Amino acid sequence: MVKHIPNFLTICNLLSGCVGIVMVSEGRLEVGAYLIWVAAIFDFFDGMSARALKAYSKIGGELDSLADMVSFGVLPSYIVYSLLEVALPADLSVLAYLAFSIAAFSALRLAIFNVDTRQTSSFIGLPTPASALLISALPLSHYTLVDQMVGSYLFLIILVMVDSYLLVAEVELMAFKFDGFGWQKNKLKYSFMLVSLLLVLVLNIIAIPLVIVLYILLSIFKNSWQSSPGKSS
Repeated sequence: MVKHIPNFLTICNLLSGCVGIVMVSEGRLEVGAYLIWVAAIFDFFDGMSARALKAYSKIGGELDSLADMVSFGVLPSYIVYSLLEVALPADLSVLAYLAFSIAAFSALRLAIFNVDTRQTSSFIGLPTPASALLISALPLSHYTLVDQMVGSYLFLIILVMVDSYLLVAEVELMAFKFDGFGWQKNKLKYSFMLVSLLLVLVLNIIAIPLVIVLYILLSIFKNSWQSSPGKSS
C-alpha cells in the first residue's frame, strides 16, 4: 500500500490541474493560479516520497510527466490565453492562441527530460513547475506594476516567447532532489529557499518573477563555480 503513495500524490497534482482549467474557463483566473501552487506542492512531495520509500517505477515516471503536462503546461497556457483575450484588440485576437506555445514547449521539455540521461541530479532548461509558477503571478498581481504590465498584450506575448525558450534552453539548473537533509550538501538549496521565502513575505506575489530569476542565476553561478579550476564538477 505504501508504494502507491507517490502515484496518489501525482494524481492529486493532475486533479489540481484539471480543476484549475475548469476555474479558468469560468473566469476565475485567481483560483486557477492558486491551483498551480497546489499542484506544485503535490509534485514536490511525490518525488520526495518516492525517494524516501524507494517506490520507483516506470509507470510513476510517465504518470508524473502526464500530470505535469496538464498542471504546468495546459493550465498556465490557458491563463495567459484568457489574459490575452482581454488585452488584445479585436483585429489581433487570433494572437491569443500564441499562449499555447507554453503547453507545446512544456510537452517537448517533459519528453526530453524522460530520455535525457544528463538530467538525473540537475535540470537542462527551466522545469515546468517553475515556468507555471511564473505564469501564476500574472492574475494574482493586483495593484502592482506587474498588474499594469499584464494589461499589455505585447508584454504577455514576449513573456510567452521567453518562457517557451527557457523550457528547452541548454542551461543546467539545479534540481531540488534531496538525498539527505544535511546543511553541507544542500546549503545552496536551503539558502535559495530561505531567500525566496523572505522575498515572498516582503513583496508578496510580485516576488515570484524575482525568485525564478534568482533560481536561474544561482544555478549558473553554481555551474561556473564547480567548473572552475580546483573545483569538482
